[in-house]
Amino acid sequence: MRVVRSAIFLLLQSLSTILFALAALLVFPFPLFVRYRVITGWNRLVVWMARRICGIRYQIVGMENLPTTPAIVMAKHQSAWETIALPILLPPMAIVLKRELLRIPFFGWGMAMLSPIAIDRGDGRAALRQIADQGRQRLAAGLGVLIFPEGTRMAAGERGKYGIGGAWLATHSSSLVVPVAHNAGELWPKSAFLKRAGLITVSIGPAIDPAGMKPDALNQRVQDWIEAEMLRLHDYEQVAARR
Repeated sequence: MRVVRSAIFLLLQSLSTILFALAALLVFPFPLFVRYRVITGWNRLVVWMARRICGIRYQIVGMENLPTTPAIVMAKHQSAWETIALPILLPPMAIVLKRELLRIPFFGWGMAMLSPIAIDRGDGRAALRQIADQGRQRLAAGLGVLIFPEGTRMAAGERGKYGIGGAWLATHSSSLVVPVAHNAGELWPKSAFLKRAGLITVSIGPAIDPAGMKPDALNQRVQDWIEAEMLRLHDYEQVAARR
């Protein structure tokens, strides 16, 4: 049944991507936050289908840690799930992503209209400047900034090198940083067709004020919190599975 459910989900996800991409073209003339609400309807639909078809539920802990002003969210990257879910679980965010993603038919069209920060990862210095310059612009416009510091999805239980971009933006814009951990990779693995039913926990950590901190120190503090929380979530998931 996992194969059948995963196949149905993939088919419906693909069809919905095309339909919402066409809808995105229609809302192009509207203000950013109107476009955001319409286009992220696709995110809501996909998260709903993942729950109804594949049995992938979620819970959020730490919502009280979200600042009332636009902030920089630095999140663990394990799965496609968090790239779809976080934009609707958190306040409106500009996502830092690879420029190549905007070239993907249909999906890229919708993403391009959400004011992402599309970087060339092959040019690290230029990407860092772009994150700092465009990140400040997005924050000033009332958008948060969502960045996955590992830069690519890591298999559950693994960690990648945390890039400095989010911490650099925070220290150069005096914006709060919110670390986010989750165990989505346990149910929706990296590049996997098969999905597993279960509960994803999204854990939002206390906001970190970058005042007086160097980017390296801030980045290390974010990494320490996320990776410690990942171990806790993994242990919790193992205990729940044995019940």
